[in-house]
Amino acid sequence: MAWDAVSDLLLGHWSDKTQSRLGRRHPFMYAGLILLPISFYALFDPVIDLTEDSRWWYLLGAAVLIRTAVTLFEVPSVALLPDLVKVYDERNRWLALRHAFGWYGGNGIHVINMGLWVGAAGVAAQSGYTTYGIAGALLIAASILISSLGTQKAAAAMPPPAEPFRFKEMWREIRQIAQSLTNVNFFWLFVYSLIVGAAAGMSTALYLYNVTYFFNFSGPQIAVTGLFVFASPAIAYFLAPSLGQKLGKKRTAIAALMGAIMLYPIPYLMTLAGFWPESGSWSSLMIYSLFVMSEVVGFIVGGVMLDSMMADVVEDSEVKTSRRSEGLFYAAQSFAGKAVSALGIVLAGSIVSLVGMDGIKSVNDMTDAMRADLAGFFLPTYCGLYFLAIYLISKYRIDRETHNNNLATLAQKA
Repeated sequence: MAWDAVSDLLLGHWSDKTQSRLGRRHPFMYAGLILLPISFYALFDPVIDLTEDSRWWYLLGAAVLIRTAVTLFEVPSVALLPDLVKVYDERNRWLALRHAFGWYGGNGIHVINMGLWVGAAGVAAQSGYTTYGIAGALLIAASILISSLGTQKAAAAMPPPAEPFRFKEMWREIRQIAQSLTNVNFFWLFVYSLIVGAAAGMSTALYLYNVTYFFNFSGPQIAVTGLFVFASPAIAYFLAPSLGQKLGKKRTAIAALMGAIMLYPIPYLMTLAGFWPESGSWSSLMIYSLFVMSEVVGFIVGGVMLDSMMADVVEDSEVKTSRRSEGLFYAAQSFAGKAVSALGIVLAGSIVSLVGMDGIKSVNDMTDAMRADLAGFFLPTYCGLYFLAIYLISKYRIDRETHNNNLATLAQKA
């Protein structure tokens, strides 16, 4: 986290002020093309023989490399949007497409992994992870290359920043970072990311516990849930721009996220109340998968709106600072999610211990009392974090009229 705090913000700010014939963002994206596939593979298939003494250091090094590599590509890539698209509602459409590709890629490899690789070989078998590491690295490299080359011409044609990043005047650069980050609308989105990052980290860490020990699903059944989720990005792609245009970005984000969070606990509560089909049955899986598909639609629509709201902060900040800081803003948002995901993992570990699941080795070891405790600790914490985060979104103040006024002000200054 300490490394992310420094590297994410500096890399984001550096990409805002890079002067290059490739454009501001692409030098970093091409660096990510090299580092991210290598670090991804090394994380899942260690490139050295590990011992008890070296294992922790290897994981630390691999984690630092992959998190830095993600920043190198992801932040400059998403930061291209505010430059490429200025229109308030048009940003929603392009971000909906970006989120759709992200979900199809991530969910697609998850389905294959659980169905053919790690899920088939067993979570304790290295062979599945080796295949996953190779396939994932190749797909990552192909995705970065296509994205970078596809936007290269447009990025190179953009005007360069007014001033370069000056390493010899680092204190001045830090003051500029601090000035940009004082934007009040950015602040609420940043705090939202902190809170949701903790919730997401906890949910991700408990995912296999929930689907395996609470709902009694097998690896292939978990892959089936992923197949249902393939419908979610397509639905969200058409839904997000339409709702954003009718309701505005903030209201759409709040409505979509509230809908997802209200649906989330229903399968757990109905299972505990005895109104859910038999645990581990295919009827249980089908109904559960429909819930997950609907929830993911809400999360994608909310995510699209929040990223688009962050894009609108760029012009709001530029009016006050005379600098475009899209790389910095998206880097800070990314850092927030990564930083507190560790808190979510700690929360998940605490819940596992409180429930008494530390020694669980099979579904047969799980009792009804433990299932009730798992839901009792997890659901209020997870949903409560999201409700708090959604409340904070309501304090965001940039709407369509404000954005258009910012564009008009910047046009007068140009």
